This record gives sequence, structure tokens and C-alpha cells, in this order.
Amino acid sequence: MGIPIKSPEQIELCRLSSLLVEKTLAAVATFLKPGITGIQVDGLVEGFIRDHGAVPSFKNYNGFPYSICFSVNEQVVHGFPGKSAIRDGDIVSVDVGVYQNGFHGDFAYTFAVGEISTELKQLLKVTKRAAYLGVEKAIQGNRVGAISQTVQQYTESFGYGVVRELVGHGLGENLHEAPEVPNYGKKFSGPVLRKGMVLAIEPMINLGKKEVNQLNDGWTIVTADRKPSAHFEHNVAVGVNQFDLLSSYVEIETNICKNSNLMFVD
Repeated sequence: MGIPIKSPEQIELCRLSSLLVEKTLAAVATFLKPGITGIQVDGLVEGFIRDHGAVPSFKNYNGFPYSICFSVNEQVVHGFPGKSAIRDGDIVSVDVGVYQNGFHGDFAYTFAVGEISTELKQLLKVTKRAAYLGVEKAIQGNRVGAISQTVQQYTESFGYGVVRELVGHGLGENLHEAPEVPNYGKKFSGPVLRKGMVLAIEPMINLGKKEVNQLNDGWTIVTADRKPSAHFEHNVAVGVNQFDLLSSYVEIETNICKNSNLMFVD
């Protein structure tokens, strides 16, 4: 099966779904603080999404039992929102997907809870910057590898580990579509990008080594050395001479700055 190409109208529907993800994560940015549990955030998110006439993309997807992925510190992605309270100094990746009008939006943001270390601030800053640098390569005529190489070279220049086992992906009528978008690779590798492709670009970057393990729940991915990991994700439509960013962190980061329990990392 080839890589789906979206019409302008379909891209706008993807944008609306991504906009609802932004609003959902902005609500999380208001709610999150030390003492809050992942299961509380999951309840907030599911209610928020359904109140806006949409469906949580992740719930029951291939058996995943929750509406969000809630990954704390050494958890890279796909963490279960549990009953343990988050603490001052934690970093928490909250990954949200919504389905409405036949199309998905899907992106993630890593929050800094309370006062985090200088080392973690840099990890978050670099990973978020890597997501934007990858987005800038979503231009017709480039290959997927242009995104991959850009993310890898930038993050590895700081000595970080780039996760190999999990990748970004196409996005649209299905939550995961072709092509896969690795965070490592060579500039001229992978499929050629064409106008109308919609991608989820999501650097997963470890403070330590690149190796990861899966926990016994069958979902949660953790760093093998148990050092922290950061995860930022954006949705983008490929354009002819310019990428079209469908997702936004603006409302999320506005609310982070208003929440004295969170730290904004630029």
C-alpha cells in the first residue's frame, strides 16, 4: 500500500483534530502539578475530548487501555497512567490522540514538573528543538531520511541517545499510516516526500544510551540505563516549498507559564 496523499480539505480536517489535541494538552498544562496522578490526567483528557465531540484515538487501540500515554522520567513512551503521584523534579511526556470528522490528530509534549535540573532542562530544550528542525524538512522532494538525519545529528551532537525501536509515522484517517519516520538515518534514504502527505514527527531522545526495554505490561518503553528520556511530537503536512505545521504548542506553553507548579523550558 502506498503513502496516502491528502486533499486540501482533508488536511484541514487533520488540522482541526490537531487543534483539539493542543486544547487538550493546554488543559493538562493547567491541571498538572506535584501530587497529581496519571490516572487523574487520563480522566481529565478523556472527558475533555468527548465533551468536544471527539473520541480518544488511543483508547482500546490495539488493546491499549487508556486515553493517554503518560511517560515519567525514564519511561520513553507508551507509559500507563497509574496511581502514583508525580513529584517535583519529574519530567512527564503526555501523548494525546483525538479522532473527529474521520481524521486523527496525535502529538506529545514533555512537561517539567516543579524545579527540574539543568541537565533535564537541556534535554527538553534539545528534544523540542529537534522536533521543529525535523518539521522544517517536510518539503516535497526531500526524502524521509532528511528528517531522520536532521534529528539524529542535532541530538547526538549533545551526546544523547536516539531511540531506534520507535519511530514517527504518517497520520490521517488511520492513527498510524505509511511512511515510518525514524529519528535516525541518512538524508537520501526512505520514501520521497510529496505534497499532501501528513506526518507525525516525534523525537524520542534519551539522556543516556539509546537502548530501551519494554516492561511486562506489554506497552511501556523505558531506557535500558534508566536515565530520563524526553518526547516531543508535531503534526505536519508536506508542502511544495514550505511545510505546513498542523500542531501548535502556543496554548500549551501559555498555560505552562501561568502554572506555578510547572517550569517552562524554551
